[in-house]
Amino acid sequence: MLAGWLLFGKEGFWLVILASIVILLVEPATASRLTLKLYRACPIAPHEAPELYRIMAFLSDRAGLAHMPTLYFIASPMVNAFTVGNRRQAAIALTDGLLRCLSIRETAGVLAHETAHIANGDLFVMGLADYISRLTSILALVGQILLILALPSVLLGYAKINWAILLLLVFSPYLTMLLQLGLSRVREFNADLKAIQLTGDPEALAAALAKIERVSHSWRSWILPGWGNPEPSWLRTHPATEERIRRLLTLRPRHSGQWPNQPISYRIHSPRQSSPRWYPGGFWH
Repeated sequence: MLAGWLLFGKEGFWLVILASIVILLVEPATASRLTLKLYRACPIAPHEAPELYRIMAFLSDRAGLAHMPTLYFIASPMVNAFTVGNRRQAAIALTDGLLRCLSIRETAGVLAHETAHIANGDLFVMGLADYISRLTSILALVGQILLILALPSVLLGYAKINWAILLLLVFSPYLTMLLQLGLSRVREFNADLKAIQLTGDPEALAAALAKIERVSHSWRSWILPGWGNPEPSWLRTHPATEERIRRLLTLRPRHSGQWPNQPISYRIHSPRQSSPRWYPGGFWH
């Protein structure tokens, strides 16, 4: 809002507010569909993975969600899971690599973490933060373009540069990015805590995070031999896995795990392949 006001006065201030309201009302559903389409995600039917649906029904009830999130499958060897949508209409996408790598108990921990994001309203909060970051970057770009166009007048002495405004426009995208990353790390810690409240099994999520980190580290080592994670902690969307695991293991389990440490059995139809392909623990078409 400040950047809009500095650029265009009161009209810019109110334009930013109006654009924010419109985007927040329209964009979340559109962005969710585009994200799932980008990853070529296909919905998982209950009969294709009954164990996953039993876990989701339990977690949704514990979290007090009016509508159970829809499960999606991504035919990718990457070990990953993410959530899109909102509290009323959410979708959790799971990769084939994750389903093959984790046991039922560990997958329940991951699903609890994603369910916690929905229950905590993180999808809306992080969507708002992402929108603010992008809008600030656009306004900064507009300001810099206007400055370039005004350079002849400045050089001829017909106009002066307001250095305070210039510095704000130059550095505001980086400030909003750092704030967005910091907010994301805090929400990840909160989602871990909420997940344990849902399952009462901190060791399951800790084991899942350790496996995911081990697989991700092997990919990084292949791309950058001799390097760990090259990004400093303040430039990451997620806290360090070691710190998350340490915090989880300080929480005492309230009850024994409900789900066994065995592979998930699933048969998921994916339109990307015309013939079945078998993987340990399951197969997809």
